[in-house]
Amino acid sequence: MSMFLHQRSLHNAFSNPFAAPPPSSANSKRPISILNPATLLVLLCLVMVVGVFSPWVTIPHGIFSVSKPAVSKWNSYTLDQALSFVAKNGTVIVCIVSQPYLPFLNNWLISITRQNRQDMVLVIAEDYASLYKVNERWPGHAVLIPPVLDAESAHKFGSKGFFNFTARRPSHLLKILELGYSVMYNDVDMVWLGDPLLQLEGNHDVYFTDDMIPIKPLNHSHALPPPGKKGRPYICSCMIFLRPTGGAKLVLRKWIEELQNQPWSRTQKSNDQPAFNWALMKTAKEVDLYLLPQAAFPTGGLYFKNKTWVKETKGKHVIIHNNYIVGFEKKIKRFRDYGLWLVDDHADESPLGRI
Repeated sequence: MSMFLHQRSLHNAFSNPFAAPPPSSANSKRPISILNPATLLVLLCLVMVVGVFSPWVTIPHGIFSVSKPAVSKWNSYTLDQALSFVAKNGTVIVCIVSQPYLPFLNNWLISITRQNRQDMVLVIAEDYASLYKVNERWPGHAVLIPPVLDAESAHKFGSKGFFNFTARRPSHLLKILELGYSVMYNDVDMVWLGDPLLQLEGNHDVYFTDDMIPIKPLNHSHALPPPGKKGRPYICSCMIFLRPTGGAKLVLRKWIEELQNQPWSRTQKSNDQPAFNWALMKTAKEVDLYLLPQAAFPTGGLYFKNKTWVKETKGKHVIIHNNYIVGFEKKIKRFRDYGLWLVDDHADESPLGRI
């Protein structure tokens, strides 16, 4: 149907159906001035009336001003509401992103969708741009936990912004546990090749992966590895599963405490991972810990650099982590080289579509 069917007919701007007949030829020759004394007096009176009564007159919003955009309903969306929306059997899959990481988020989501686990995903947005973008495309799957960080500095590895970004991780996870949910946390520079939830044997408090490159036997121990040269283990804080137990909460509180004791400085450009390892080591006797199999969860330093090992363990890989490399473009190139940058050809498989 034409968009003009419901429009009123247009009139000549100078026509008037109630206009008086044309003046006589005698009168038409007489010049008419609108600036005569009577007209000026009327205008002056109108100005005075407006000046006196305008403070008490409400002018409809938008007539003389530009209206501000409505505040998004997602600003008041709480973590409790978000968890109840996405959780399945009391478990959620969580990532934490700021706007620069959205392409990696999309790539990660495609791989999760292939395992039919996407409905369990909750994106914790660290800026409003990410919050709005995800919930615009995928309503209810993103929440923001104030305060908001500087998105521009958060993606620079080794920066104070990156430290502040990663240092919020244990507090976010602790809030989830305190609300009674189990949580699998992933960094978004990962790709799922299988379902990691099927790898969670037993009923342990905390599950994690080793970040070391040396090859372990397929039947390696699942205990916390011994300390390395720096006096602590080298566990990755990028893939963790936690149950809402006292032991898991103890680890997270200790992690927060260690971060407070080891703040970022220009000489010690740290991130959250050393503090996580100290927390694991200091609570190991009180908490049921479980090291996940290396063949299923290899570090990037092993998977991308040891082709022989990859062939020998083919079919066992579950999550591939694109670490041991710094920089967005370098990570994307390496994913592409290994056929793991899925957004180029499979963006339609993501709940977010092409972003």
